[in-house]
Amino acid sequence: MKNKNGKIHIYIGDGKGKTTAALGLAMRARGAGLKVIVLQFLKKGKYSELKSLQKLGVKVEQLGRRNFCNPKKVKPDEKKKAQAGVMLASDIIFSKKYDMVILDEINVAIKFCLIQEEELIDLLKLKPKGVELILTGRGLPKQLIKLADYVTEMKPIKHPFKNGLEARLGIEE
Repeated sequence: MKNKNGKIHIYIGDGKGKTTAALGLAMRARGAGLKVIVLQFLKKGKYSELKSLQKLGVKVEQLGRRNFCNPKKVKPDEKKKAQAGVMLASDIIFSKKYDMVILDEINVAIKFCLIQEEELIDLLKLKPKGVELILTGRGLPKQLIKLADYVTEMKPIKHPFKNGLEARLGIEE
């Protein structure tokens, strides 16, 4: 562990850029020689950023399926994957093999009741001091905000999606 004073960062909000901000931290950390892993909840697919992360030596584990967005139609296997993801995150965080652990879209997994808020709260409270932990996703329980050191809300002001623009390779996808 290169950093003895790891903090908890949370990126929330309805605006674009939560994952992008987390991956910017990953890039900075790798530039400083830190070991980084990204666990993507509710995501599966060959997103463009994965190629860059691989070149930087950042390990990525995807724990969901692409474009999952219907909390009313949660399938048992989606819940199992999310719960297994929390167990994997716990194992990774306590292994102290990584200086930075990014839990991408974990806030949404809580919002959709795929994982229990209490599980994540316990994980944050027990996190080893040297691990930098980053959580992303829309929505977040107030209890988690209290435990965080950094909380940034992404707020949409203007976005071309409102005018029908599809996700563009290398920009949004």
